[in-house]
Amino acid sequence: MLMMQYIHRLPADYETDRIAKRAASLGPDWDDTPGLGFKAFIAQRRGVNGAVNSAYSSLYLWLDDEAAGDFITGERFQKVIDGFGRPAIETWLPLDIHLGSATTARSVYREDVLIDAATDFSALKRSEAERNTAAVKQPDTYAAVTAIDLANWRLSRFRLSAEAARTPECGSVFDILHLAKPGIPALVAAA
Repeated sequence: MLMMQYIHRLPADYETDRIAKRAASLGPDWDDTPGLGFKAFIAQRRGVNGAVNSAYSSLYLWLDDEAAGDFITGERFQKVIDGFGRPAIETWLPLDIHLGSATTARSVYREDVLIDAATDFSALKRSEAERNTAAVKQPDTYAAVTAIDLANWRLSRFRLSAEAARTPECGSVFDILHLAKPGIPALVAAA
């Protein structure tokens, strides 16, 4: 499995409604993508819920590494490059994934934490599993995912929520414009 996210910062005067239309147009094409757990088309509006800039982003959970590679080398990613330029892509290895009882998601919260050099990774994995177990007991949680960025030794926590985005205590929040989730049945079966 592999997680990916790229973020396109938008000019202050960019019409963010264009992004919503883009997600509505392209989103359904992802609903049956083989090897994909989920793809969230997400956005932030400058000055809303703590966002400093307007941004358009995609967050992926790939169940199959080969499918992720096919995406990067294929037509779909070329559309991203043609529309917004070649983005820096953050990548993570998923450490823990828990699914909640919510049937869809309207927002995604992200929190990044540097991993101390003295960290016991087996203890970290256990504590993150406990944290995600608690998160999915909340009725609004669709999924809780913890992943490790091995290039920067950073832990990233993602919580997909059925509730509308609100200013987070820490980290950032994005509105979900479309959530493609073709691999969720496979994750449910594996759980």
